[in-house]
This record gives sequence, structure tokens and C-alpha cells, in this order.
Amino acid sequence: MLKKCKLWKLLLFFKFPVLYLHPLNMKKEIISKSEELFLSLGFKNVTMDDIASAMGISKKTIYANFSNKTELVRAVTFSVLEYIYQEIEKINKSAINPIEELYQIKMFVMDYLRNERGSAQFQLKKYYPKVFEQLEIKKFEKMHSSVENSLIKGVELELFRPKIDPAFISRVYFVGMSGIRDQSVFSEDMFDKNYLMESYLEYHLRAIVTEKGLGLLNKYIKQNKTQNA
Repeated sequence: MLKKCKLWKLLLFFKFPVLYLHPLNMKKEIISKSEELFLSLGFKNVTMDDIASAMGISKKTIYANFSNKTELVRAVTFSVLEYIYQEIEKINKSAINPIEELYQIKMFVMDYLRNERGSAQFQLKKYYPKVFEQLEIKKFEKMHSSVENSLIKGVELELFRPKIDPAFISRVYFVGMSGIRDQSVFSEDMFDKNYLMESYLEYHLRAIVTEKGLGLLNKYIKQNKTQNA
């Protein structure tokens, strides 16, 4: 009987390994699966039942880690932001120049969010406005200094015009990158995500590059078109 019991537990483990996770790991797994569902289906569309079913756990287990859906949405969005920020920091340190840096960041973000539906951001803003507002503030806090430092470096390398105002331009860049994700203005039915990011990045850089920087920018634009062909 004991042997059968152990065998049954072993079978359950292989079928629903998430059930046997340490509480801390369970929380991470819930965030991970929720992120996948929220970004692909939308924050409003996905229910706690959907998440529990996808993970093979009870809804009670989710509520043991998150008191309500809003708390889970907040945890997921801030987890995504933190991961993206850490990866961008790695790119900042390894990139040869600020122009390459921006193109590498663009490629990383597009790859990471390739399954994200435009409606995900729309639903987050509409149904979880406080979370959305908190996220935008945190995003600015984390990303602004990175962009400003990149602009300063570009001026030092004579790739960007010497009289640009990094504090001003970094803020314009941040607002623009957030703006092109606004579905009420840039509907995904009209604009491809990759096209929007490509176009805005080129628009941003053409406004600030020197002649030396323009030559480098044209090189990256050509490479990028070849990769996307």
C-alpha cells in the first residue's frame, strides 16, 4: 500500500510538478505563467481560473500568494519591467556605441515581447489604471538615466550633436516610446509593432546625429533591413 502511495505521488509530480514547488518558487511560477497569459491574451481577458487551470493548481493556491488579481497584475508587470531593465543594463555595458546600443535594445525588446498583443497594454491602462500609472513612473525612474547617459556618451564620441540637451531629449524619447504603444493612436490593425519601433528609432536618431553619426546610423538601418528581409 505504501509503495502504491509513493508511486501515485511520483506520477502526480511528473504530471503537475508545480504542485511540489517551494512556496517562493511557486510564487515565481505563478508570475511567470500569468505573464505569458496576460501578454498574449490581455490582462482583463485572463481570469484566476484560467491561470490555475494552465498551471494544474487550485485557485486557492494562487490566492495564498496573491490576495487579489490586481496584486498579481502588479507583480507581473513590475517583474517584466525589472527583467527588461536588467537586460538593457547588460546591453549598455557591452555595446560599442550608443547607436548600436539602441538597435540592440530594440531587438531585445521586440523579441521578448513578440507574443504581446496590443490589447494587453490597452487593457492594463483601462482596467488597472493605478497599476499602469505606478508602472509608468517606475519605468521612467529606471530608464531615464540610462537614455540620458547614452546621449552624453554619443556627444563625447561625436556621434550626436554637441548642443543637444540630454535631459530634454531623454524625456522626449521616453514619451515617444510609450506613445507608439498606445492602441488608441497606433492601432495594431494599421501599424506593425516592429515597424513602429524601427520608424521611431530612426526618427529619434536622425534628429540628433552628426555627419559621423549619420554614416553609422545608415549602416545599422541597412543591416536591419537585411536581417528583416
